[in-house]
Amino acid sequence: ANVLKHSDARVASVHVVRVAEDVRVTVHDDGAGGADPAGGTGILGIRARVRAVDGTFSVTSPVGGPTTLIAEIPRRTEVDHV
Repeated sequence: ANVLKHSDARVASVHVVRVAEDVRVTVHDDGAGGADPAGGTGILGIRARVRAVDGTFSVTSPVGGPTTLIAEIPRRTEVDHV
């Protein structure tokens, strides 16, 4: 939603892959860049949800673009929750 609303991107992608025992989600767009995690609740909310499950989160978004968000989330099994 944020890509459509804010980035003026022509192309965006979402990739989900397993990396060791984690799941990595990468969101990339060719938009205007300049995404500032301190400038609104969208990126902050994503970061908070990722960290709540012991994940890591990064944003790279220079002015002029592109923007890349990467979240790595530990995989959990049913055994982990018992």
